[in-house]
Amino acid sequence: MDEKPLHIEGTVENILYRNEMNGYAVVDIDAGGELITAVGDLGDVEEGEGLILEGQYINHKKFGTQFKADYCERKLPDNVVNIEKYLASGAIKGIGPALAKRIVNVFGAQTLDIMENNPHRLSEIKGISASKCEEIAAETKKLFSLRCIMTFLQKYDVKSQYAMNTYRKFGTDAIELMKLNPYILCGDSIELDFTKADSIALDLHIDRNSEKRIIAGIQYILKANSSIGHTCLPLSILCTKATRALSIGESDFYAAYNSALDEHELFEYWKNEREYVYLPDYYYAEQFIADRINILKDFTSPEDFNYNLLIDIEEEEHNIKYEKIQRQAITSAVSRGLMILTGGPGTGKTTALNAIISIFEKQGRNVLLAAPTGRAAKRMSDLTGKEAKTIHRLLEVVYDAGGKLTFAHNENNPLECDVIVIDEMSMVDVILFEKLLRALRLGCRIIMVGDSDQLPSVGAGNLLSDLIECGIVPVVTLKEIFRQAQKSCIITNAHKIVSGEYPDLTQKNNDFFFFKRSDYDKSAELLADLAENRLPKAYNINPVDDIQILCPSRKGTLGTVELNKLLQEKLNPPSRKKTEHKGYMYIFREGDKVMQTKNNYDIVWRKDDEQGTGIFNGDIGRIVSINNMDKLAVIDFDGRNAVFTFDQLPQIELAYAITVHKSQGCEFEIVIIPIMDGFSKLSYRSLLYTAVTRAKKMLIIIGQEEEIQKMVDNNRSARRYTCLKKMLKNDSPDNSAGLFSENKLLEE
Repeated sequence: MDEKPLHIEGTVENILYRNEMNGYAVVDIDAGGELITAVGDLGDVEEGEGLILEGQYINHKKFGTQFKADYCERKLPDNVVNIEKYLASGAIKGIGPALAKRIVNVFGAQTLDIMENNPHRLSEIKGISASKCEEIAAETKKLFSLRCIMTFLQKYDVKSQYAMNTYRKFGTDAIELMKLNPYILCGDSIELDFTKADSIALDLHIDRNSEKRIIAGIQYILKANSSIGHTCLPLSILCTKATRALSIGESDFYAAYNSALDEHELFEYWKNEREYVYLPDYYYAEQFIADRINILKDFTSPEDFNYNLLIDIEEEEHNIKYEKIQRQAITSAVSRGLMILTGGPGTGKTTALNAIISIFEKQGRNVLLAAPTGRAAKRMSDLTGKEAKTIHRLLEVVYDAGGKLTFAHNENNPLECDVIVIDEMSMVDVILFEKLLRALRLGCRIIMVGDSDQLPSVGAGNLLSDLIECGIVPVVTLKEIFRQAQKSCIITNAHKIVSGEYPDLTQKNNDFFFFKRSDYDKSAELLADLAENRLPKAYNINPVDDIQILCPSRKGTLGTVELNKLLQEKLNPPSRKKTEHKGYMYIFREGDKVMQTKNNYDIVWRKDDEQGTGIFNGDIGRIVSINNMDKLAVIDFDGRNAVFTFDQLPQIELAYAITVHKSQGCEFEIVIIPIMDGFSKLSYRSLLYTAVTRAKKMLIIIGQEEEIQKMVDNNRSARRYTCLKKMLKNDSPDNSAGLFSENKLLEE
């Protein structure tokens, strides 16, 4: 049974420690003559403030007894001593100890009331000029507005970070705007959960059938569905979901929906006589991609120059003999405004790509290489010998004047390049691709490289498949496995899988192994033993760095959650030398292998003398240190040391085992995949193919042969709602059929 929280009230006497990043503070409080050390998320408290705290006493092994506050309510000081102390602490910019004393000597206990409601009276104080008075008045208004917002939201258990974001976006009008429409808190830059805003609205007696509630609910549903890949939803499905989730009638839904269309809060698009509904960002992204692609595809003429001599020179210089289809790929790339190069492992994509880059550089063109993740960019650099950057790093994340995250490179500040090569295009979502296209000059050639048989991007959209299938983008597909690659069972089995054939599970002396098991617990034991003992001893490898477990699902004994707990116990057990932090799902420990699960543009990282911001979905690292006092953790992402506050750690998961979806764009020395029955929704071919192709040197499957065969037989991946392919076709000229025929010819 939980202990009943204790209640203390007092005045802040000393600020012993404060972390500006997360609001964690350690303060001394005078509670009726007793000095108590309090710790917790107290925000930017200052000396002289009154605090009402709820929590429990704890015994810190180094600092002794402390009061750990789970709830904090702040009160402005109400006597001259504490008011002077409060102002002297620097709470208001421009007021120091000497000036604080003069102000309180004149206004006494009315000081804060006067500063809030009639700040221009500060000009009565000796030494405060008219301009100084204006500066202090502005700072005072900011302080009291922010405190009012924090107090207002605190009643609904909304964290202070949302109050800060609300103030940045709406300024001194925030309280009035929130009372009129609390759903504004769900919008960009604040992003409070809809259910939390809904509870505020209920308390404010806002009608459950109000238009603003229904529009916010629709937007929430569309945003939630974008997280599982949909850029839009059919109107009929959206209506069903919204009426059920919001407990409203269809007439109320359509009234609000039509109003949102009129205000451009939502957009509609007709496809195959069916109406699809978009959030603005996804509508603008897909429409811009379609418009730009249709311009770029005609930017250069079809092959009217014989590039054979240039290709012959490449063959001679690098002692390579290109296949006919590779020569066609090289020719298409260097003669067109854009093209897609696709194919499975071992088909010579990298060989053709290196020739393309070499020819462009000999022509004096500036070539940039990019990939969606850090690991994919590193792999691209290793294969080409050229520097490759993540797309985010290439575009440079910055804040605009309103404090909103954006990219430094766009139409007004384009990238300095003549050619861009983007690898792992299957991982690129429509929002990121739109931002990249906006940052490229119209004359820039775009070479897109990827494997269309892999899973689609973690982000919304079906970009690579839509670009290939629309029939207006030149596509070269490499299919023949090169002789050297044929020696690898990983590669040959991958091609069998993608062709609908069953992989050969009988090999025992190559790089592809199958352990037949039908019991979940015994399979987990075998997997852990392979990772902890058998493979490291046999191959002299690091079990954490060189082995990766890939799971179809997060759930169950063989899902990522349970396997991560098991593998953490085996590979990074508890130790007095390792500091821990208890998270919502996992205990994090120094030395743990972890993965970032969402894009975070704010996190600062350092690598040698370089500094940058942003850790992104799918980045894998190791926890270097955990500081429970400062509530900070340092995580090493391939040499980039990033500092996480504990509030940001819910974005991190253990990564000894990760889902196949999260593994896209990565390669691992050894991959182990548990495949058992019970996950019919995840038993499809592209998932198995993606998992198999993540292995570099060895692949081990543990499970049931019949389940593997089911996955091969099921070529129906989960549907994603998107209209990009239709937009591309609608915006293309009448001669698109001719280009489509040429694409098919290049595949032969």
